[in-house]
Amino acid sequence: MELEGLKRSLTFLDDRGMTVNCIVTDRHPQIQKYLREEAKITQFYDVWHVEKGLSKKLEPMCKKKEFVKLRPWIQSIRRHMYWTAKTSNTADIRAAKWRAIVNHACNKHKHKDEPLFPKCLHPPRLTRDKNKWLTPGSPLVYKLDKLLYSKRLLKDVEKLSPHHQTSSLESYHSVVIKFAPKSVAFKYIGMLCRLYLAGLHYNENAGRPQKIGQNGKPQWKLAFPKARKGECRARPIKVDATFGYVAGLMDLIFDTVLLQPEPNEGNCNT
Repeated sequence: MELEGLKRSLTFLDDRGMTVNCIVTDRHPQIQKYLREEAKITQFYDVWHVEKGLSKKLEPMCKKKEFVKLRPWIQSIRRHMYWTAKTSNTADIRAAKWRAIVNHACNKHKHKDEPLFPKCLHPPRLTRDKNKWLTPGSPLVYKLDKLLYSKRLLKDVEKLSPHHQTSSLESYHSVVIKFAPKSVAFKYIGMLCRLYLAGLHYNENAGRPQKIGQNGKPQWKLAFPKARKGECRARPIKVDATFGYVAGLMDLIFDTVLLQPEPNEGNCNT
C-alpha cells in the first residue's frame, strides 16, 4: 500500500507539472528499489526512523552487566546522528563524522584515519569523572564498533536527510487518529470525511506560534516520551488551537448544500 500510494502521489504531482528532485522517506525496501530504478529520484532517509532502529539495538545491550557503562552514552549517540545529518552536505562527510563517535566515547578526539573529519569540533574539555569514558579494546567497544560501523548502517547514515524530515507528516497522522481512531471501523464516505476534517484542522493549526509568558519570554514544558523510558525533553508550548474551518463548513452547509442538495448528494455518492 505504501508503494502504491507513493506511485499515485508522484503521478499526481507529475500531471500538474511539478518535478520532484528528492524525497525523504523511511527505509522501506520496495520504495528504495522503486525510487532508485524506476522513478530515478534521489532518496534521503528520515533521521528519526534510522535513530529509532539503532536505539532498539542499543537498549538491550545496556541490560547486560558488562555493558552497563554504555547507558549514559546512548543519548549522545542519538544526538550525534542528528548532528551528523544536519551539519553534512555530502555522503562521505556524513560517514566520516559518524565513524568518529566511538573514538569520542573512548576520549580520543583526533581521528587519524578520517581525513574528512580529522578531529572533533568541540573545544578541549577536562573531566573529573574519568570512568565515564569507554575503554579501547574492551568487549563493549568491540561490540559497539561492530554495531555502529556495520555496512548497512553506514549506508543508511550516508543517505540521512540534511534538511527536511518526516516529523510534520507524523504530526498530521496523529491528528488523523484523533478524528478517525484505529480502533473504530468506518465506512468509506465516513473515513473520507474524517480525513478531510483532519486535513482542515492540521492546515489551520500546524504553524501555531509559541506562547509568550508575562515576562516576555517563550514558554516551554517538560515532556516524558514513553519511548525514551524516563528521559525528559523541553517542548515549546503553542498557542491554543483554533477552529475557524468549522464556521466555513457551516456556511457551506446552510448556504449551498441545504439550498441545492441534489448536486451535493451526487458528489458524496461518487
